[in-house]
Amino acid sequence: MKKAPLRYLFSILLFLCISTSIPMLIGSSTIHTTQPSPNDSHYTIVAPTIPNELEFDNEVIDLRRYDRRERIDRELMAFMFMHSSTTQLLKKANRYFPIVEPILKENGIPDDFKYLMTIESNLNVGARSPAGAAGLWQIMPQTARELGLEVNDQIDERYDVEKSTRAACKYLKQAYAKYGDWMLVSASYNAGQGRISTQLNKQQVDEAMDLFLVEETSRYMYRILAVKEIFKSPRKYGFMLKSEQLYPAISYQKEIVNTTLPDLVAYAKSKGITYAQLRDANQWIRGYTLPNKSGKRYTINIPTQDGMYYNPKSIKPHNKHWVVD
Repeated sequence: MKKAPLRYLFSILLFLCISTSIPMLIGSSTIHTTQPSPNDSHYTIVAPTIPNELEFDNEVIDLRRYDRRERIDRELMAFMFMHSSTTQLLKKANRYFPIVEPILKENGIPDDFKYLMTIESNLNVGARSPAGAAGLWQIMPQTARELGLEVNDQIDERYDVEKSTRAACKYLKQAYAKYGDWMLVSASYNAGQGRISTQLNKQQVDEAMDLFLVEETSRYMYRILAVKEIFKSPRKYGFMLKSEQLYPAISYQKEIVNTTLPDLVAYAKSKGITYAQLRDANQWIRGYTLPNKSGKRYTINIPTQDGMYYNPKSIKPHNKHWVVD
């Protein structure tokens, strides 16, 4: 009988706790279901404006047709939103385009093919595909040998920027002699001339972009156009670089050797650099020795001390449109 008042008091306290908790629970639920306003956003996604036409070697590519428009849209968005990769492409281009452009011009190859090289390797001199293609131009071993490059366990000239570019020019000229159309040449660089010729005959069309091809090759042509468009106007697509952020050309002393170098570690040390620095400057060297029984002349790049250190104030953009300075 004496415990009844205590039970009564406990019931009152329990009721008060529940009654005060309900508004809090309701309020909490309301907070979580409230949608943020546009002004609360800290990151805005903006889709690219698709041009009605683009050019490849001064040939106008009409992009108004739905399939072409959607394909170029896909590739522009891919480059726009792979921020780090595309930013690095712009930085690397400042180092490699000045080397490649004169070689293309010298060989009568349209300047736009530097963008084919860009998508082939992401401007990574040391790039190697699972299929065995290597270098900036991603040339297969047998094709490289047919084009005059040396490829073996100790020496692989596909990794030599200048030599591989000259070899690629040979291939591109051969393909143009066959097709007479540079966009078909670019498609054949990816798919092979045999496949492109077969599909042209089967599908009875004349233009590369009217062919029904495997996705990789279909995307390939539009990727070239997309990366060219972004390089033409990086700021339009959200890339804001300063001159000091670009990769500068590295200055080298060039040494001609026509004998075997049995110990490249010792050779590098004698030039005041490390073996790692020697290999980075000469990626066509693939081991610790440079065999040369035939007396062939090789040009070895020896990076200068000044060339190995950044001086941001001295970096000049190869293309003024790449930077916001």
